[in-house]
Amino acid sequence: MKPVHWYMLGFAFIAVICISAFIISPGAEFGGADGQGEEQISQIDPDYQPWFESLWSPPGETESLLFATQAAIGASIIGWFIGNEHGKRSVKKSEDASRGKVEGVPGSQEVSPRAGGGED
Repeated sequence: MKPVHWYMLGFAFIAVICISAFIISPGAEFGGADGQGEEQISQIDPDYQPWFESLWSPPGETESLLFATQAAIGASIIGWFIGNEHGKRSVKKSEDASRGKVEGVPGSQEVSPRAGGGED
């Protein structure tokens, strides 16, 4: 199976998982985990006191901007890694092709480093 097919299969699988969440429970609220964590802690131990308070709590718009910036940086790193690996494979394929070894092409042979054909 070609790598493109694996990518398409993976994206389809992720899409099915995401869409199934809305099909299984259409009226559910999909909120963040911070509020749910606070509720659970208050139910388990009503006398719990946080260890420390935040030094700075940004306004809602700034918080969203920081989150989006963090996501963009992460996506850029992942994209760079995938592009770098793709470039390495492309260079290797072109080097192999220039040496006369082409995968999947009938009649192409790997060039031996010894010119004598293996006889001493």
